[in-house]
Amino acid sequence: MKHIALATAMMAATPTFADDRMTVILDWFVNPNHGPIILAEALGYFEDQGLEVEVVAPADPSDPPKLVAAGQADLAISYQMQLHLQVAEGLPLTRVGTLIATPLDCLLVLADGPVHDIADLRGGKVGFSVAGVQEALLTAILGAHGLSLDDIELVNVNWSLSPALMSKQVDAVIGAARNFQPHQMAIEGVPGRCFYIEEEGVPIYDELIYVANTDQMNAELLRRFLRATERATHYIVNHPVASWDIFKSTAAELDDELNAKAWIDTLPRFALRPEALDEARYARFESFLAEAGLLDGTRPVSALATNLGAEWPAGRSLPPLPRGTLPRLPAMGVSLPSLCCGGVKDGDIPWWPGSG
Repeated sequence: MKHIALATAMMAATPTFADDRMTVILDWFVNPNHGPIILAEALGYFEDQGLEVEVVAPADPSDPPKLVAAGQADLAISYQMQLHLQVAEGLPLTRVGTLIATPLDCLLVLADGPVHDIADLRGGKVGFSVAGVQEALLTAILGAHGLSLDDIELVNVNWSLSPALMSKQVDAVIGAARNFQPHQMAIEGVPGRCFYIEEEGVPIYDELIYVANTDQMNAELLRRFLRATERATHYIVNHPVASWDIFKSTAAELDDELNAKAWIDTLPRFALRPEALDEARYARFESFLAEAGLLDGTRPVSALATNLGAEWPAGRSLPPLPRGTLPRLPAMGVSLPSLCCGGVKDGDIPWWPGSG
């Protein structure tokens, strides 16, 4: 799937105000990582925000941030690790939201192979795809176990991570997606095992983020987009099976064993508050890259990221609650156990007395 247009015209309901069009470029072809975007369209949440969203899957995964920087799209899905480097290079980009709030990269080895501990990589071969950043990750990981890059042989496997590992061309690969590659290998009968890089000396970071053009972004439009995807994320978390059924129904190629397994692993990693910004997280990773020699000095977080949630325009009222929102709890008569585990549905709970 190289290009998909998710039009709100698919929905029967008529929006209460004219739809604003916007373009979002994914980081790659549609997959479970993009669940909140696909569900926001399918459930009519973009329409509720008066948005007509065109979602484009790029031919080259390096293109999305460049296209946003050139003013050819409103948003791109990109990577926090890459954002630091792109801003340092002068691209007018800023993070405006988070899609996947935890690292997905891992150091992947064969489950029944010779590497039981990272220290076992001494004298071994490690496959990589992206020079610079992945070398910095490896430096931190190896350093936590008394090794350095001099103790291993780096092999550029050119994105062929799983095949290189399964064929034993290398002893490990860095940059494998923990929610995909291990499942892919298991399906093919060659189980793998992940070392989670944030447990091995790498600062925690946001894997997938929304980036906009610093000079041209429409903050109000982006807030509406993020509110819609936030609703979709909570729907996914609350209804994992139903949301998978909706997701896979949007394109035939999504309905397979790999995506089904990846869906389950990806759910807990979606950002529940996509607008929220952890400034310390960005500051730490900026320092990490500078210490690795990939940045010349450091930039303030304000040069890297925008907290749209903290910049609600003065004098503007908060947006109305979306349709389907649960009313507030009653003053009396409902015990907490009755509210858990799907025991209460929309409309089951009356309003607080006097709340209107």
